[in-house]
Amino acid sequence: MSAVPSWTGSNYPTSSTSQGRLQHWLCGVNNKCVPVEPENFTENINWRIFRIMAEFVEGFDFLAKLKNEVSVFGSARSSLSDPYYKIAKELGFLCGKGGFTMVTGGGPGIMEAANWGAHEAGGESVGLDIELPMEQRRNQYVNRSMGFHYFFTRKVMLSASAQAYVFFPGGFGTLDELFEIVTLIQTGKMSDQVPVILVGVEYWRPLLAWLTKYVYDEYHDISREDLAIFHLVDTAGEAYKIIKKTHERIL
Repeated sequence: MSAVPSWTGSNYPTSSTSQGRLQHWLCGVNNKCVPVEPENFTENINWRIFRIMAEFVEGFDFLAKLKNEVSVFGSARSSLSDPYYKIAKELGFLCGKGGFTMVTGGGPGIMEAANWGAHEAGGESVGLDIELPMEQRRNQYVNRSMGFHYFFTRKVMLSASAQAYVFFPGGFGTLDELFEIVTLIQTGKMSDQVPVILVGVEYWRPLLAWLTKYVYDEYHDISREDLAIFHLVDTAGEAYKIIKKTHERIL
């Protein structure tokens, strides 16, 4: 007769026997059984797919309610004393007064400045922020927002429907978004009538010079027309002058 499995492994719970038997148990060849922690279903790849789908559905539904969006990107490390912070706030104010919806990543720095300006002007100030475990990334000047678990779904939303994209000095995240938008325009996935505005001649001119000298002239990896995607400006007024000429994009 086979041995009866023992439920008295070293990890046997101190709760009642009936409660213990409702747990998941793993029994070995020696018929010693120990409780097994159930798998967190949210970590299951199949469940993640549905979560990703839900973020896309909710994100596009959120964007569909907005009008005349202008997306602003830039460093989260920019402080109040940074000249570009002040320019971003001024641009946000101009856009807010002009009836445009200011859309940012909802965080600090340049994003905060642009939201602040729009909020101060009484305009729509939107933040598409990222949910981080131990950190609040939403600035106080956002009056409509959506949080995202995944960076890539947030990135799609930030590039989905704006009629102008404005880039202030920033780090890898800003550069990532910049080349994403430029690639979409270059490949015809986004209209070339949507301007890509670079604010800060001193900051952006070396990058444009490198693209011209090496990527275009020396290696022929882009065309002359691709360089025309960029609009280089130095002030909020210059950027807003370009924005005013744009037309609303429909999802």
